[in-house]
Amino acid sequence: MTARVGLVVNPAAGRDIRRLTGGASVSNNYAKRRTAECVLAGVGVVDDAEVVVMPDTSGIADQVVASASDDVEAGLLGIEPTGGPRDTRLAAARFREVADAVVVLGGDGTNRDVGTNVGDVPVVSVSTGTNNVVPTAVDGTVAGMAAAVVADGAADADAVSYRHGTAVAQVDGRTKRETVTGLATVGVVDEAFVGTRALLDAGSLLGGVASRAAPGEIGISGAAGTVHRVEPDDPGGVGVRFAPAEEATRRVRAVTVPGVVSELGVDDCRRLDAGEPFLFEVETAVVSADGERELEVRDAEIAIRAVDDGPKVVDVDAALAAAAEAGFFVER
Repeated sequence: MTARVGLVVNPAAGRDIRRLTGGASVSNNYAKRRTAECVLAGVGVVDDAEVVVMPDTSGIADQVVASASDDVEAGLLGIEPTGGPRDTRLAAARFREVADAVVVLGGDGTNRDVGTNVGDVPVVSVSTGTNNVVPTAVDGTVAGMAAAVVADGAADADAVSYRHGTAVAQVDGRTKRETVTGLATVGVVDEAFVGTRALLDAGSLLGGVASRAAPGEIGISGAAGTVHRVEPDDPGGVGVRFAPAEEATRRVRAVTVPGVVSELGVDDCRRLDAGEPFLFEVETAVVSADGERELEVRDAEIAIRAVDDGPKVVDVDAALAAAAEAGFFVER
């Protein structure tokens, strides 16, 4: 039986304005292509393996497939790319039907687009984006190996992966009800317009909910994590409400965007049970997801909940350790 691994490479990840305003690293198309080629090399650890690559308008996927060695069969997923997030969401929905595991090269936004559409297919996340709370800095070859042993069954997917939570905002606005979903965070920003989407000014954050939180993370999850630590697979999450530092009951120091440590006033920060609402009432605001502004709202009540329904994320070390324990890598 062929082990089929899907591969998503987002050309737009790691390219936004935060390279100019902060210290976010640059991930250009050459670097992404090289990482993707390493993923294919790693998948080759399985004798009968196939990699199906999401096509893109930048030509990265074409180059990756053309450079594949004889050890791994590689081809393009049969969708017509348009150059936007729709490509990722459509590819993830297709991978739900045809892939045994998926490797994602991107940031939190790319992983959100995959995770909310890929169903129970295990995901290996490789950091090549700006906000990288969910994806980890792992070598592409190692990521490919982990995906391959899960796809092949040499490592039990249920035993070496965990269910990541999400943060979901229900917005009851002036004229209609809308929903915004984040993989790590959903925030409320005291601004009127989406604009460039990137969150640049920490002082405009009113608060939000994180499905995971730790002081070493970036943005809302990092700020909330200075008070309450929440592991990615813990039930529920943490809600935080910011205030001007001089008026707040406490102040925290946290990484708000790459390269920037800010002091934030905190009026309320508490653990939330799964599904418990954290409320905001605003006249004018923007709702953000995973560090990007998504939705402009007027005269709205915003109820944000941490929900335990995210993607199945592979623990790379655990997957490789399980395969090694089963003797997968050794021939006698």
